Amino acid sequence: MENTEKFYDIRPIHGYKDMLAQSAQLFEKQFAFRLKNDDGEYYGVTYPEFYDQVNALGTALSGRGRGDCHVALIGRNCYEWCCSYLAVTCGGGVIVPIDKELPPDDVLNIISVSESKLLFCDLASYEKLACEAQRLPEGLEIICFDRCDKPGVVYYPEVVAQGKAILEAGNDEYLHITPDTSKMSILLFTSGTTGMAKGVMLSQDNVCSDIMSLSGVVKITTEDTLLSILPLHHTYECSLSFLMLMYSGGCVAFCEGLRYITKNMQDIQPTLFVTVPLMLEKIHARIIKKASEKKGGKFALSFGKVIANASSALGVNISDKIFAEITKNFGGRLRMIITGAAAINPEVVKDFHSFGIPVYLGYGLTECSPLVIGNNDRIQLNDSVGIPLPGVDAKITDPDADGIGEICVKGPMIMLGYYNDPEATAQVLDDDGWFHTGDLGSVDADGHYRITGRIKNVIVTKNGKNIYPEEVEYYLNKNPFVAESMVIGEDDEESEEGTRVAAKILPNIDAILEKLKKTTATTEEIVHTVSEVVKDVNKKLPFYKHIKNFDIRETEFIKTTTQKIKRYANASSEEKADGKQD
Repeated sequence: MENTEKFYDIRPIHGYKDMLAQSAQLFEKQFAFRLKNDDGEYYGVTYPEFYDQVNALGTALSGRGRGDCHVALIGRNCYEWCCSYLAVTCGGGVIVPIDKELPPDDVLNIISVSESKLLFCDLASYEKLACEAQRLPEGLEIICFDRCDKPGVVYYPEVVAQGKAILEAGNDEYLHITPDTSKMSILLFTSGTTGMAKGVMLSQDNVCSDIMSLSGVVKITTEDTLLSILPLHHTYECSLSFLMLMYSGGCVAFCEGLRYITKNMQDIQPTLFVTVPLMLEKIHARIIKKASEKKGGKFALSFGKVIANASSALGVNISDKIFAEITKNFGGRLRMIITGAAAINPEVVKDFHSFGIPVYLGYGLTECSPLVIGNNDRIQLNDSVGIPLPGVDAKITDPDADGIGEICVKGPMIMLGYYNDPEATAQVLDDDGWFHTGDLGSVDADGHYRITGRIKNVIVTKNGKNIYPEEVEYYLNKNPFVAESMVIGEDDEESEEGTRVAAKILPNIDAILEKLKKTTATTEEIVHTVSEVVKDVNKKLPFYKHIKNFDIRETEFIKTTTQKIKRYANASSEEKADGKQD
């Protein structure tokens, strides 16, 4: 079913260069970025200033013979990262964003496989690679955002200055380059949650179509300021935060690190931010914990939610008065949170709505630039990822008796294919242009989509019953004594199903200690508490889905940068203690 309804007029753009030129003219007086100087003071960078720096950097790259090659980009979220991304793509080159958290071997492999001729990086990323410098491709040029005294490393500001000098001398060749926006312009290596990473080829048309579709149902304006928290190398943050704001005339500021989120919120006073469910759930847990520590706080919070929801149903919003202290922690101006990339507890979404901060759930993949289904300014559901974006075709293929099948999507934001891997491309893109996501879900009569899990994760019993690990994990993770969990299937010759459900569980030790009213807990006490949790979960599930065995972890699961658990990487990790259920 294709959704074509837009609520707002959209501004047509034809690639990044056109978008940036339009924005520099339309938002001439607006700040595109708020940055911190060396003295810790914030200052603004206007859209024309940003446009000029992108053109200067692009001119310098063109002058160095790197104007249309593959360019790797790795480092912290920063202004220089954004300039580099657009300078390369606006000049006809291919940008290769890389996760700075990857081990050196993986980074080197991506640089090599992507055939990159130039590397933009920050000092921390360079130092991580320096010990393997001999393995860097021959002739690779390195431009560092920070001053670096190593031979062969060029300082970013010096390159920008070179570009400005070239432009001032009258050589404006870069300004007249017209990139082919239908060809590969972005090469993204997926996080590999289910196996080896693949190179996703996206065009500027792919990403721009996604931005325009979203702007038709979610209003972002020149009054908006976004605090960028997630890593920019991921298309989720790059498209929906950085590029969406550049299109809409909003302002971007960068979080200085997770420990500084609250301070940065106070300083920047954002109106919106994009995050992942795990981070939002942790923020929610802190809010609840803080309320419970105050005398009568938990009752006041619950009562406040009831009053706020009742008044909202009557068309009156008094949430800002009831939950002023909570909203103040976000800077006092937050009007929207966008989240996706994993499942979220619907109660968390419901609570934030009560606080006066709507949470927009969405669904997408790197291969889709990334968003294809989402909630919007008129639909804000706490248990559904929403409806397809305007221009997106979506369907459920081969649904079972419960209506669950694979989610397939089609639209102008779907990738060109996997880099140098036609076989992998053919496995997910069919002859009719449908992209087979590998995700399981359902759609109701109103067209609202719900995600069930990954096809590869489904546990199939010998008698043909399907068990979705994500469903069992949802019930586990709802319990305050569980921090994280991962459900798997294990062979069980003694059972009728031939398979038993097992869980790997990271306990919430603080919550357990609070329950026990102790400062330390024995292994037996932890196992007993978790065992009671599992028993409670089993009561809510049919027998064949019961957790029959569990292991207790001491450390967090290995995750991607969007905080999705890497199932294959955690399958054989060491555990602390175990338990069995009847």
